[in-house]
Amino acid sequence: MTPGLAVVLVRDDPASQVYVRSKGKQTVEVGMNSYEHKLPAHTTEAKLLALINQLNTDSAVHGILVQLPLPEHLDEAVVINAIDSAKDVDGFHISNAGLLATGQQAMLPCTPFGCLMMLREHYGSLSGLNAVVIGRSNIVGKPMAQLLLKDSCTVTVVHSRTRNIPEIVSGADIVVAALGQPLFVKGEWIKPGATVIDVGINRIEQGDGITRLVGDVDYEAAKKIAGAITPVPGGVGPMTIACLLANTVTACCRAHSLPESSFLSA
Repeated sequence: MTPGLAVVLVRDDPASQVYVRSKGKQTVEVGMNSYEHKLPAHTTEAKLLALINQLNTDSAVHGILVQLPLPEHLDEAVVINAIDSAKDVDGFHISNAGLLATGQQAMLPCTPFGCLMMLREHYGSLSGLNAVVIGRSNIVGKPMAQLLLKDSCTVTVVHSRTRNIPEIVSGADIVVAALGQPLFVKGEWIKPGATVIDVGINRIEQGDGITRLVGDVDYEAAKKIAGAITPVPGGVGPMTIACLLANTVTACCRAHSLPESSFLSA
């Protein structure tokens, strides 16, 4: 049985279309089946839910991903929770979120999963390390904190209402920045030798109409102090795609009662 990934795009945004094409291309490159469904931005919720139901019952589809964000007239929570939790390779379904929060086997959100893989590869064991997660989103911040706790880190989550963020960050062995504010984390905040994972990707003006992509961390300043740091672009992004494909393989194995690779789980 060949694992199959279905990606649903509901918008006309060119950047999202490029991203979806990239996912489809990489899915095929690793020998999996790719199913792309592109719907216009005015698609009704009923039509989208009907497509999701069709994919839920399609035995050739093992993973379903609905590209976010959705147009404003669509309820993201309703759409995400309409996906069969066993095919929820994004790890956003309320059942998977609850399983992760309680330390049970869950389909893991791809970006936090990718960050965890990099940290394990770098450190071996994360036990006892102090980790600071900057941001509290359901997509990255909260699940990242839960995964780090599961690996026995001491975890602090900071956000827009946190006081003394520089002081808190300066004590961290691991910093995961995921708040969506360009160059927010300054180099001088970083503890010498700390590991910095920059999840942010922001486009900023460079002058003369030229733009560039930057993360949430001032990379040039932080790299002089950190022991290891991920670049933007090219750091977390490829790991997110790799974990999406890994989740699809895991979903396929579970659907057919096949052994799962221990590498593909947290």
